[in-house]
Amino acid sequence: MRISRALTIVTLAAQAVALSVGGRQMLIERESDGLQNIVTYDEHSLTVYGERIFIFSGEFHPYRLPVPDLWLDILQKTKALGFNAVSFYIDWALLEGEPGTYRADGIFALEPFFEAAKQAGIYLIARPGPYINAESSGGGFPGWLQRVKGQLRTRAPDYLAATDNYVANAGAAIAKAQITNGGPVILVQPENEYTGSTGNVTGGFPDPVYFAYVKKQLRDAGIVVPFISNDASPKGYFAPGYVVDGTTEGDVDIYGFDSYPLGFDCANPYTWPSGNLPTYFHATHERESPSTFESIDEFQGGSFDPWGGPGFEKCSVLLNMEFERVFYKNNFASGVSLLNIYMIYGGTNWGNLGHSGGYTSYDYGASIAENRELYREKYSELKLEANFLKVSPAYLTASVGDAVSGTYTDTSAIITTPLFGNGSSTNFYIVRHADYQQESSASYTLSLKTSRGTLSIPQLGGSLTLSGRDSKWHVTDYDLGGTTLLYSTAEIFTWKKFEKSTVLVVYGGPGELHELSVITSSPATCVEGSGVITKSANGTTTINWQTESARRVVQIGGLLVYILDRNTAYNYWVPDFARNDQWGAYTSNIGNTTSVIVQAGYLVRSVFVEGTALHINGDLNATVPIKVLGAPTGTKDLHFNGEKLSFTTDPVTGEWSSTLQYESPEINLPDLSSLSWKYLEDLPEIQSTYDDSAWTLADHTTSNNTAYALQTPTSLFGSDYGYNTGILIFRGWFVAQGSESSISLYTQGGLAFGSSVFLNSTYIGSWPGSAGAESSNNTYALPNLVAGKTYVFTVIVDNNGLDENNSVGPSEMKNPRGILNYDLSGRNQSAITWKLTGNLGGEAYIDKVRGPLNEGGLYAERQGFTQPFPPNHDWATGSPEEGISTAGIAFYQASFHLDLPKGYDIPLTFNFGSTVINGTVADYRAQLWINGYQFGKYINNVGPQEAYPVPAGILDYYGQNWLAVELWAQQDTGAHLTNFTLEAGTPVLTSMNAPNLAPMPSYSKRPGAY
Repeated sequence: MRISRALTIVTLAAQAVALSVGGRQMLIERESDGLQNIVTYDEHSLTVYGERIFIFSGEFHPYRLPVPDLWLDILQKTKALGFNAVSFYIDWALLEGEPGTYRADGIFALEPFFEAAKQAGIYLIARPGPYINAESSGGGFPGWLQRVKGQLRTRAPDYLAATDNYVANAGAAIAKAQITNGGPVILVQPENEYTGSTGNVTGGFPDPVYFAYVKKQLRDAGIVVPFISNDASPKGYFAPGYVVDGTTEGDVDIYGFDSYPLGFDCANPYTWPSGNLPTYFHATHERESPSTFESIDEFQGGSFDPWGGPGFEKCSVLLNMEFERVFYKNNFASGVSLLNIYMIYGGTNWGNLGHSGGYTSYDYGASIAENRELYREKYSELKLEANFLKVSPAYLTASVGDAVSGTYTDTSAIITTPLFGNGSSTNFYIVRHADYQQESSASYTLSLKTSRGTLSIPQLGGSLTLSGRDSKWHVTDYDLGGTTLLYSTAEIFTWKKFEKSTVLVVYGGPGELHELSVITSSPATCVEGSGVITKSANGTTTINWQTESARRVVQIGGLLVYILDRNTAYNYWVPDFARNDQWGAYTSNIGNTTSVIVQAGYLVRSVFVEGTALHINGDLNATVPIKVLGAPTGTKDLHFNGEKLSFTTDPVTGEWSSTLQYESPEINLPDLSSLSWKYLEDLPEIQSTYDDSAWTLADHTTSNNTAYALQTPTSLFGSDYGYNTGILIFRGWFVAQGSESSISLYTQGGLAFGSSVFLNSTYIGSWPGSAGAESSNNTYALPNLVAGKTYVFTVIVDNNGLDENNSVGPSEMKNPRGILNYDLSGRNQSAITWKLTGNLGGEAYIDKVRGPLNEGGLYAERQGFTQPFPPNHDWATGSPEEGISTAGIAFYQASFHLDLPKGYDIPLTFNFGSTVINGTVADYRAQLWINGYQFGKYINNVGPQEAYPVPAGILDYYGQNWLAVELWAQQDTGAHLTNFTLEAGTPVLTSMNAPNLAPMPSYSKRPGAY
C-alpha cells in the first residue's frame, strides 16, 4: 500500500466507488462542502455562526455517571472553567449488549445529555466510535464481537456488518442533536486512535476503504457537521489530502491527534522525565495538515491507574497545576486552536464497564474528582488559562514564531516562543525554562518590540521571576476593547468592557515583580491597596508592583486594573449572560458575550437578570466575601441562590460587596457494622444437592474467536456462550478412575482476576490474583477419589473486563475469559463434561434498566437479590465484618435510611479497610451493590482502591437504601471485611437541584433463574 502526504488539500471532483463490504453495498463519495454553513473552519480556527472560537474542551463520559440529573452539574462545572465544549464517548457495549438490539433509554439515553449541554451552554464533540478505547471493557466493543471471525477495526465484512446497527442508531441520535437542528453537537469523530497496527491487517493499514466506510455510516445517519480525527500520535493519518494508493478516500475535515507527554507513572508523581515536553507540535502540524487549524483532541488531563497502582491522588499530583502551566502553555505556544483535556471528569467504572487494566474508580486524577468535588488546585489553574483565551481573539489568527533563548530575555535559561499578530497588532510571548523540569526560579528581563518601539521590561526597575515548573504569557499591544495595553508581564485572567469602565484582572505568583503599561494620557491612581509604583510619560502610563496576597486596584482613566495574587484569582469567576441571538447560552471569543466578574469562593454556576435583580447561582463550602464587578446597568438588587443580599457599592469602581454565609449542616450516617445484616450462601453450586440442569452445556467444538486457538475438546470461553461480563462459573462432571491426583487449570479473566476451585464441596485451591497477571496456570492436588464415583469441579473465574483493541491486527479484545486449558492427571480431557453460567440470560440480559454489564454469574446476581426488597425474611443473620471461616462466597444484605440536609451536595463514600490475618494480607475480593447497581469491586490483596464514592441518585439521600456485599474468600481460613464504613465529604451548599433517583426496579422473582 503506497502512502504519501499531500501538503495542501487535494481538491477532487466527486468520485464514487462501489464496494461490497459490511452489511450492504455502499457508495463512498468524496465529501463536498455545503452540507451546512454554521460550523466552518480554516487554517486558524473553528468558526461558529461566523465568529471564530477557541475550542477549550474537557472529556466527560456520561455513561460513567449513571445519574442523568447530575450531568448538568459536571457540564456547569466545566463551563465555569471558561470552557465552551465537552468531548464525549458513547459505549457501544452498553447500548447493544444483545446483537441486533439497540437500547439507549433510561440512564443510557443520550437525549438528556444533549439537553443538559444545551442548558449549560456547552458545545459537544461526539465520539461514537464504534471503537472508543477509553479504558472501557473491550474498548467499547460488546463481548459478542469475540464471535466475529473477521479482524476488528478492518474492512472484514462480518466486522463491518456487526457495526451497522449501532452506528445507524447512535449516529441518528447525534444527528438530531447537531447545531443545525438547534442542538449542541458541533463536531463528530469517526473511529478513534486509528493509529497503530501489528501483523497482517485485512485491507492493509491504514485502510482508506475501512475509514471511508465508518464515515459514510455516520453521514448516512444524518451527520452534517465536520468530521475530526485523533491520531494516537501525530502521524497525519487521514488528514485532509492524505493520499493512500492515489486516493484521498477516508480523510477527515479536521485533523487532530492525542498526546500524553508525562505518561502514566503515578508512582513517581514528582518526577518529570527529561525530553518529554512536545515542542514539535507546530512544525508537525504544518507538515501534516496545514490547511486546517491545530487540533489536539486528547491532551493529558490526568492518568489511568492500574490494579495495584499508587492511586489516583498521586496521579493528580503528577498532572497537577504545575503540569498545566508548563505543558498546556506549551500547546498554546504551538498555536493550538482546539484543545480537549482528557479527562475533565472521570467518573466510575460501575457495573463491570471498565477494562481489565483498571479498577472501579475512573477518577483519573482529573480536575473534577470522582465524587464531583472541586478540591484540586489544577481546577483553578485551568480556569485562569481558559478565561484568558476566552478574551484573547487575536490569539486565534496569530502566527507561531521560533522558540528561542536569549532573543527576548537576557538569559539562555529561558525559552520564549512568540506568537505574532496576523491581522492584529497584538503579540503574545510564552516563556518557560529551557530545562522544563527546572524546580528553581530564574530571573530575567524582557526586550520586546511594541508599537512604541523596542522596550526593555521592566522599565521601572527590578527583574521578573519565572518560578520552577512554571510558564507565563506576556502580551504586547493587547486590545482591551479600544484601550491598548502596551505590554503586561503579569498574566491576564480576564478583561471586560462595561458601560462605565473597562476592567482588567491580572495576577502573578507569590512575591513576583510585575509591570504593565497602557497607552493613555491618563495617570495611574491606586484606589485600593498600596505598594504600586506608577509613571506616566510619552503617552503611556506604567505601573510596577510586587505580588502580595492583598488585592490592589489601580485606575488609569476609564481602565480599572485589578492586581491579584494567583491564589486570590482562583476565587474569581466570569459567568456569561445568555445572548438573545442564535448563540444563546454558548460563548464566543470575540467579545459579543456579556459577563460579570465575580469573586465568590467555591463555584459560580450561572448568572441572569430578572427585572432589576442580578441573580448569581453557585455553591459554597465556607463563608466568603462576594464581590461583583460590572453589574449590568439597571440592576440594583443582588441575589445569590435566590436569596436577596444587602451590599455596599464602591463609589470609585462601582463594585458590589457583600458576604455569603455558609453553615455546616449536621450529618447523620448509619454505622454499617450495626445494620441488620442478612446472610446467604452465594455459592450453592458446591452443595451435593445442587441442580445445574438449567446451565449452559459447553458443547461448542469450534470457536470463531481468532485470538486464541482451542486447546480443549469444547470451548470454555465465556463469550462463545453469550457470557461477556462479571464472574463466570464452570461445572465439570467426570467419573473417577481413582488414580487422579491433580488437576491443572489455565484460567484467564484479565488483570488482577482471581479464581477458586472446588471438588464437590471440598475446597482445593485458588489463584488469588496479582496486579500484572491476566491469566494463570495452576495445579491443584486432589484428595483420594473413589473409582466409579461421579465428581464435579466447580471453577469460579472472575472477569475483570475485556481487553481493549487499540492496535489493529491482533484483535486483543477477543482475548477470551474462562478456562483456556485443563489437565486432569492420567485422564483424557474428554473425561470431563463442562457446563457454565454467567449473568442470567447472557446477552438476553434480564435487568434492562441497569444494562448488559452490571450483573455477573454469582447466585445472588442471577436471582436478582442485589436489587431493593430482596426476599430475605428467612435468610440467616450474619454480617460481612464477621465474614466466613472457610473458602467460599457469601452474600450479605442490609438496608438503611438516609435523611440528609436538603440544599447541600454531600459526597458519600463507602470505605473498605485492608484485612490482615496473622500478619498476612488476606486473599479475598468483594463486590459492593447499592440499590441494585454494582458500584465497587474490592480486591484486598491487590488494591489500591479502598474508597468507593457513590453518587446521589444511586443513593437515596432521603429514603431507604439497599446495600449488599458479595464476599469471596480465596483462602481456606475464610475472610471478613475490616472497618467497612460510610463517610461524608465536605457538604457544599448548592444551587443545584437534588437529582432524581436513577431507575432502580425492585426485586421480583425471575422466571428460569437457577
